[in-house]
This record gives sequence, C-alpha cells and structure tokens, in this order.
Amino acid sequence: MPHKQTEHTDMVKNRRALTSFAWLSIGAALATIALKTGAYHLTGSVGLLSDALESLVNLAGAFMALSMLTIAARPPDDSHVYGHTKAEYFASVTEGLLILGAAAGIISAAVSRLVQPRAIEQLGLGLGVSVAASVINLIVARILRREGKARRSITLEADANHLMTDVWTSAGVIGGVAVAGFTGWTILDPIVAILVGLNIIWTGVRLVGRSVAGLMDAALPRQEQSLIQDVMEKYRQHGVSFHALRTRQAAARRFISVHILVPGDWTVHDAHHVAEDFESDIRAALGSVVTVFTHIEPVEDELSMEDMSLDR
Repeated sequence: MPHKQTEHTDMVKNRRALTSFAWLSIGAALATIALKTGAYHLTGSVGLLSDALESLVNLAGAFMALSMLTIAARPPDDSHVYGHTKAEYFASVTEGLLILGAAAGIISAAVSRLVQPRAIEQLGLGLGVSVAASVINLIVARILRREGKARRSITLEADANHLMTDVWTSAGVIGGVAVAGFTGWTILDPIVAILVGLNIIWTGVRLVGRSVAGLMDAALPRQEQSLIQDVMEKYRQHGVSFHALRTRQAAARRFISVHILVPGDWTVHDAHHVAEDFESDIRAALGSVVTVFTHIEPVEDELSMEDMSLDR
C-alpha cells in the first residue's frame, strides 16, 4: 500500500543519513588518537597510553560502523526480503569485542609499569592535550547518542556509549595521572590504567550482550509491548480478540505478528478494515517503521484456538 511504501522509503533514507555520523566518529577518533598519543609521548604515562589505545579501538569501531550502516541502508532484495537492518548488530558486536581487546592491552601495559615504575614528565602540557581530546569525544558522543536514539540505531548508540566511556575513563586517567605527577606516587599511574581497563571490560560485555540479543530475535522491550497491549485493548472493547502475538527487533525495524479474532458474522470487508486500522494504530503507537503481519480468524471457530502456540 502507498503509505507502507512511503514508510519503507523513509527508513532507507534514514539509514543512509546515519553514515554521515559514522564519518563524524571517524574524524573524532583520528583527532583524539593524535592528541592522546602526543600526551603519552610528552609524559610517558601508561595511564595516558591506555587512553590512546582506546581511541584506536574507537577508530576501528567507527570504520566498522560505517560499513555496516552502509549495508543496513540497502533496500530489501530477493535474498533479503526483510531488509538489511540487522547488519548494525554486527557492527556493535565487533565494537564490543574491540573494546575487550583494548582492555586486555591496557591492563597488560599497566601491570608491566607496576613492575617497572617510571616518573611522569611534562605533566601540565600532557594533561592539557588529553583534556582537549576528551572534549572532542564528549561533543561527538552527545551528537551520536541523540541521533542514535532518535533514529533507533544501535550502531550509533554503541559508538556513543563507547565514546562516553572514553570520556569518563579519560577523566579518571587525567585525575590519577595528575595526582601521581604532583605527589610523586608513580604507582598510581598503572593502578589508574588497570581500573580503566576493568571499566572498559564491563562496557564491552554489556554491548556484546545487547547485540547478541538482537541477532537472536529477542522480543521488543516491555515498554513497547505495553503500547501494543494498549492498542489491542481499544479493539477488544469492540468485540475483537487477539492471540499468537510475536514481536522481534532488527535494529531500527520492528516486526509484529498477531492473529485477530472477529465475530463470525462480520463480512470479509469489515474484518479487513479492522486489520488495516489496527496495523496503522500499531505503527502510530510505536513511532517508527514497523512491519505488522495480521491473520483474521472467526472467534467462534474452535480451530482458531488451536494455533495460539503456533511456532512456539
């Protein structure tokens, strides 16, 4: 139908527009790598080195996000009739694994520095450079998070969460390195780096878990399930019943299938219009592109009850 075609066209344009934000993330990663690497060479701080290594992960993740967002923007074809939006989950899984790899490298470098402590040099200049890099990450993270939520892109949200993790860990690193430099307690520098690594591990595990749930066709979140029930309740008041409700999410796109039970004396014309109205109300309630599959059945027919657990 025309309105469904328009919604699909809008979705494709929406996904294509996301690639510009991936390029923004790439630019931010390149800038912060240069700044944080410079801060490390100025100070010799393993804490600042850990910050620079995380920015390398940001860059790899941003390139992965760009490639997957490009694939996700492709329209459905004969081999992928439901579209390519699940490609975004591969980007977020990859970024999660990269985060875990960066954490391992950070902790390894920090343990080595614990064994062989080293004085921190040119502290003021090095910290100033690191602060500048963190400001860049903060600005870009806020942009990506806003757009990721608005456009329902797990890839942009993953990138934003990674950058915000970078911002907070950078704040901890800068504070720890400053204390170590001013007090001469050089052991604080590798300890801060280890704490950064542990925090990054937690972020990576959560990100991978969320992405795997999407790849496993997890149901829509409870809040959206509640919105679906609210729409159903409106129709129940007019003698319509529902069963065999199934939901799943593929990045920005949601899929819902449900059986609609109507009085047996209704005409096909009347039942069809109820189904069309129900589908439109679901799309309006969830606020974005939703594919709704409905199946009409007579409520009085015993056979209608036999498929309540269909495909379960």
